[in-house]
Amino acid sequence: MTKHKIYSMSFAKVYPHYISKAEKKGRTKSEVDEIILWLTGYNQEELEVQLEKQTDFETFFAQSPQLNPSRALIKGVVCGVRVENIEEPTMREIRYLDKLVDELAKGKAMEKILRT
Repeated sequence: MTKHKIYSMSFAKVYPHYISKAEKKGRTKSEVDEIILWLTGYNQEELEVQLEKQTDFETFFAQSPQLNPSRALIKGVVCGVRVENIEEPTMREIRYLDKLVDELAKGKAMEKILRT
């Protein structure tokens, strides 16, 4: 089975779109970063390194220091697919991130987004 093309896409190329989506709705880059750090376990410096290196999505998630165990609490639909039903691990992580950024853009409180 061939891999989805997003796996080889640079995370740094999509990152500005996450920021833009949030900022259009009055949210901030730092909130997007907080979501990414919460989900992946990277710290801010490590995130910046991944962005500079133009790391692809597959590697970005594979090298995540500590994927947050609470991410399993993320439920809902992204691109017409329920995230909790996605079986392929890398695609599920990508869709978790998409869902969290969607929730941010929809005005949800950070405490709820971060499942605290």
